[in-house]
Parts: sequence; C-alpha cells; structure tokens
Amino acid sequence: MTAMTSSASPAPTPRPVLNRRLAEFGTTIFAEMSALAVRTGSINLGQGFPDTDGPEEIREAAVRALRDGRGNQYPPGPGVPELRTAIAAHQERRYGLTYDPDTEVLVTAGATEAIAAALLALLEPGDEVIALEPYYDSYAACIAMAGGTRVPVTLRPYEGARDGVAYRHFRLDLDELRDAVTDRTRLLLINTPHNPTGTVLTREELTAIAELAVERDLLVVTDEVYEHLVFDDAGHLPLATFPGMRERTVTIGSAGKTFSFTGWKVGWVTAPRELVSAVRSAKQFLTYVASGPFQYAVAEALHLPDSYFADFRADMLAKRDLLASGLERAGFKVFRPAGTYFITTDIRPLGESDGFAFCRSLPERCGVVAIPNAVFYDHREQGAPFVRFAFCKRTGVLEEAASRLKTLAA
Repeated sequence: MTAMTSSASPAPTPRPVLNRRLAEFGTTIFAEMSALAVRTGSINLGQGFPDTDGPEEIREAAVRALRDGRGNQYPPGPGVPELRTAIAAHQERRYGLTYDPDTEVLVTAGATEAIAAALLALLEPGDEVIALEPYYDSYAACIAMAGGTRVPVTLRPYEGARDGVAYRHFRLDLDELRDAVTDRTRLLLINTPHNPTGTVLTREELTAIAELAVERDLLVVTDEVYEHLVFDDAGHLPLATFPGMRERTVTIGSAGKTFSFTGWKVGWVTAPRELVSAVRSAKQFLTYVASGPFQYAVAEALHLPDSYFADFRADMLAKRDLLASGLERAGFKVFRPAGTYFITTDIRPLGESDGFAFCRSLPERCGVVAIPNAVFYDHREQGAPFVRFAFCKRTGVLEEAASRLKTLAA
C-alpha cells in the first residue's frame, strides 16, 4: 500500500481592498493640487471655489434658520417645501419650464450627489453613457459605480474668427456624437456651460442633441450648474426646453456656483415625476437628507432680484478678461470661455507639452497652482497640453497671479 503524499495548496492571491470598478480612480487631482498650494504657499487657481462668501443677506438667512430651529433636524427627504417651490419658480421665471414642486423637484447634497443618484438610478450594468470629453471627474466614477460603460465624445479645440476677431473655443462634432450611439446606449450626460473648457453649446448643437435623443429614445442627464455664468447675450438654454426633451431630461442645478457658498452643498434635480421618483430612490440611500438650514437660505437666494444675477455675471466676466489677458502676456494660448469660471490654456507656446509635469512644477516656478486637463480625458493624449485656471477669486488675487505667471514669458 503506497503512502499518500500531501502537497500544500498555493496561497490565494490577495483580493484588492478597493472595489474593482473604482480601481482606476485614486485621490482626485483637486486634493493633490490644493495640498500642493498649501505646502508651497501658492495662489490656488486650481480648485473651483470662490475666495469670498456670497451675499450677506443669504448668509444671514442661514443664521436665522439655525436660530429658529428650521432644518436643524432631518428635513423632508425631497427637500424643504420652501426650496422646492423656489426652484420650480426659478425654472418657470427664467426659462418657461413648469415643474410641480411636490413631485418634480428633488433637493440633493450638491450637484455631485445629484449626478451620482441619477446615474445609479437610471443605469443597468452594461448600459453605455455618452459623455462630452473632457468631463468633470465625478462623471466617470459615478458611471463606473453604476456598472455603466462610458463612451467619450471629445470636444476639440477650434480656432476661427467672430466679428473679425480671432476666437478660440472647444467644439462638439455632431457626427461623432451620432456615431457614438449604439443599441446599448442608455443615456447622454451633457454639461453646458461646460467644465473645464468653458464651452457653451449653441442652439444648433442643442437642437441636434435633442433630435438625436428623441430619435433613439435616450434619457439625458444635463449638468447646468453654471447656468448663470453665460457671458454672451443669448444666455443659458436649458436642454429641457427643446422639443421632446422635458419628458426625458434630468436637469441638475446648484446653489454653490451661483451664490458662492460651495460648502453648503445644496443642489437639485428637476424632471418629470417618474424620473424624479427614480433618482430619489437612489438618493435616499446616499445622504438621505443634508444641509437643512442652508436649504431655507437658498430658497431666499433664488428669489433675489435679476440685478443680483446680472451683477454676478458682470463681475465674473471682468475677472475672466483680467486673468485671460494675464495668461496671454505670460505666453499661454488662451481659450476665453463663453461660460463657467474656468479658463483652459494651451502650454505648447511655452515650450511645454505635459500638463501634469507643468502643473506640478508651476508652484515652485512662480507660486501659482492650476489643474492639468488630461485628468478629465479618457484619451489622455488629447488633453496633455491643456491646463485649467479658475478665475472665481478676488481681483487682487488674480492680479498677483498674473504678475507671477508673467515670469514664464522670460
């Protein structure tokens, strides 16, 4: 009888701690560059937050809500009625869109949660989502968490003339967009005004997107948080106002960008009842509720007179032009944005081509922090030479930044 021999089983390969869907996403570039700004004492033109608070009367409205005990405990799941009513009134007054505040408006913990909840609610694993590239970094992570597949359609740099003046912007190729749609496409994720390029989609482009969505029976999630920062006279054009779009569009807005209280994290969704109900089903298991007292303050903010929004836009336009001129003097090729509070630049005229390396060295070279646009691309090579600067800062800060950047021209 032969003796049996035993052999040890190979040790199992350790399973990664992080969910594989999120494996490609590490610490955000915003955290890295903001930490670099602190460490080097640099001017932070990377992360998009203002360096001053918004209207004093709105801050006092939040204090009043706190003292009166409004929102200190859990607010209603869909948001406080005052804010939902104010959001609906804002959409009707500005754009002629009517929404029932009780069933077609949902308050969220900022626009970021609204995006996450919408994608988690509306996608099944394997669904394709078309997003305009470059895109805000949370889009890719939220699509991945929902099990979807992102399909980027790239906005490409274009140089032309407008009224006899040289004009640079990033443009959507509508043929490329149409070709990206397949039988697996579930949803278009649209951002206008667009971060990071500053592009504002034209009426013709939005019409084509609407026609494509209707033809292929697609849902659309549209991120419009910079709606009050469109710098031409046409103003913001919500996609939901186009034929056939109200019933298939989830529109996302935010108080942070418009009223300069980004830390309050008050965002919202407006959409038909069925879509809002779906988004709420996901949202209730994320934060459930948030920002109670601030919701009451934002309700008051949305009722500010038109002069507030006009002055806000004019102030940001002046700051755009101040920083853009400074960047041009420093040697950058500048894409003056039609919206948002970001400027995209091309660093190749400076003899550079790697945005990551450029941004990591910029604090030591001249004491300014920016963001490499490549982090917003699947096709990293497309974004490699582009760098984004935020101009939502005090005028004196922008003037000092422009002075420091001028040393690059030497």
